[in-house]
Amino acid sequence: MTSDFSEELRLPAACPECGSHLYRVSKAKNPSDQVNCASCKRFLCLYHEAQSMLQQEPGSELEALLEEVMNRNHR
Repeated sequence: MTSDFSEELRLPAACPECGSHLYRVSKAKNPSDQVNCASCKRFLCLYHEAQSMLQQEPGSELEALLEEVMNRNHR
């Protein structure tokens, strides 16, 4: 569950700490906002870098489908 100030985002990059693909970002989605792992809270990147990851081709068709479903309300 997310707080009122953040929302979940699925990225192709797994968290280096726990392996999760779910991350949290501020609802403001400023380019300089931090993207943190939803499970272990580790910092991954800034929001503008996460957007670049999402625009790149996913590693597989399954990965593309997962990202599309998880992120459909966030783009």
